[in-house]
Amino acid sequence: MLKLNVVVVSTRPERVGLAVGQWFHRKAVAHGRFEAVFVDLQEFALPLLDEPEHPKLRKYTKPHTHAWSRSVESADAFTLVTPEYNFGMPPTLLNAIDFVYTEWNYKPASFVSYGGVSGGLRSTQMAKVPLTSVKVMPIFEQVAIPFVSKQIADGTFTPTDSQDKAASGMLDELHRWATALKPMRTADH
Repeated sequence: MLKLNVVVVSTRPERVGLAVGQWFHRKAVAHGRFEAVFVDLQEFALPLLDEPEHPKLRKYTKPHTHAWSRSVESADAFTLVTPEYNFGMPPTLLNAIDFVYTEWNYKPASFVSYGGVSGGLRSTQMAKVPLTSVKVMPIFEQVAIPFVSKQIADGTFTPTDSQDKAASGMLDELHRWATALKPMRTADH
């Protein structure tokens, strides 16, 4: 079974992304086509690029980098649960992408984005450029959640019917891409 890392990108205190990520993780488990793993970026406590060597060399010296490397490498696909900050992607996401390189290669990524009126769409559009630079295939299908705080009560996110349907379609497409890209990671280069 292919492994999907559902990555909560926001590391802010009182973040709503945790509730959104927990909902999507449950959705991915119920989908049944992935081994879905909940990954909270906050738990890795990645500082701003503190490794002395370029990530392509994989000469990591810090425990947090080794832990992040193992997490990224173990996945066949990613769903990035991301907010939009000031019309763009959060710096924690760019930092997490830049921390490792080879571990990302030839894997698909999807997005569950949230925010104000745009539902985080500008964040995901911005994230697609650095993701393709580490050879990740960001797929078109996504879940966008505008005015996310209106859908959270007592720490639980409740999706609309259209968001729930979008999540199912996105998981189906993500599985197609993960299946198609897997041979690229196992082939001798």
